[in-house]
Amino acid sequence: MSSLRLLSAVRITALLLLCAASGAQAQLRLPSLNLPLPQGLDPELVRRPAGRLLDSRVPGDLTGLRLEQVTQLLRRHPDVIEADPRGAPAVRNEILASSPAPAGLARAAALGLTVVREQRLDELEQSIVVYAVPAGSSTAGLLAALRAADPDGSYDFNHLYSGSGDAATVPAAARGSGATVGLIDSGIDTGHPALAHAEVRRWGCNGVPKPHSHGTAVAALLVGQADRFRGAAPDTPLYAADIYCDSPTGGSAEQIAAALAWLARERVGVVNLSVVGPPNEALRRVVAAMVKRGHLLVAAVGNDGPAAPPLYPASYPGVVGVSAVDRNGRPLPEAARGPQVMFAAPGSQMVSAAPGAPPYRQVRGTSFAAPLVAALLAPHLPHPDGATAREALARLARQAIPGPVPERDAIGLGIVGTDLRVDPARLR
Repeated sequence: MSSLRLLSAVRITALLLLCAASGAQAQLRLPSLNLPLPQGLDPELVRRPAGRLLDSRVPGDLTGLRLEQVTQLLRRHPDVIEADPRGAPAVRNEILASSPAPAGLARAAALGLTVVREQRLDELEQSIVVYAVPAGSSTAGLLAALRAADPDGSYDFNHLYSGSGDAATVPAAARGSGATVGLIDSGIDTGHPALAHAEVRRWGCNGVPKPHSHGTAVAALLVGQADRFRGAAPDTPLYAADIYCDSPTGGSAEQIAAALAWLARERVGVVNLSVVGPPNEALRRVVAAMVKRGHLLVAAVGNDGPAAPPLYPASYPGVVGVSAVDRNGRPLPEAARGPQVMFAAPGSQMVSAAPGAPPYRQVRGTSFAAPLVAALLAPHLPHPDGATAREALARLARQAIPGPVPERDAIGLGIVGTDLRVDPARLR
């Protein structure tokens, strides 16, 4: 049986078991394979074919807009950024090790690597060690040598991740549920009128606020509220992790992992990640630990187009991948396609908050669809719990509607949150 036929068969099996467990309606389309699995379904049965499919779609090079962005980053910051063999950006001369054993530490030292940072992620029963690559040495070469010397270890580049949408330069939500929602992004402007009354708990940047347009827009879509603007879940406490701290290079895998550990410690059930980047072994392990604990991680699938390779963390098993549609329910032409898409939500012809003037600007991309899905899930998962997470997803799936072009790989289970779009005309 071919990989695609096997994938289709497994997806049908997963849907039937999900419907039996949750009473989902028969008209629901097939879910993506990263749906947290119903009890009784062997996770390996589903995840192995999905992993093979995703891996087969990863080419040797980046493509499209993301390639252009990475090229610009490398030109502007060659002293702090380098490209991995596939062209993905990473912190120059750094290697991440996930929970290395003493033997692995000894092998790294023998190769000339030195430990420069260590983060203990006690909540996830893991740790991350950052090695410095000696000057004049090749990061890729030493990484390959370290993997060969310690095949049981887990090593990777310290990859960089960026936002998956743009805040343009032109101008029935959950409420009072007692839930919380998490955000991993750039900094937010809590002085903005739409966020001035929001309850925000910060993490990162040594406690110093570093407002940014992307994080502010995503935060406002989650919990913002003003005279003519309303986010999807106003009055919901927001746990906001800034992984950028005003850095123009993006947030690293190391920082995302540490932010997830903080949200695990705070027992935040639903976390929005409107960031995209390459697969990374350290990040994969942390995401898997979060999913196992019963968190719902909601991530934008990216804007590299339908033929682009899958981006992460949206494409990891158990993550709720979100794509974007226009006001007519049509998938954005730049939005990613594939089995990682679980839902679609509004992602264009809409506005959100922005630092400075004007205070509201048009936004477009999967970055701004993901927070709408996260906000719809948050009231139903106040704290991490596997069974409750499955129920929350099944509930949202029952609310999903088909689009005018019901492409399964473009909208997943369907479109949600259509009433949460803030039309630009509302603010005129």
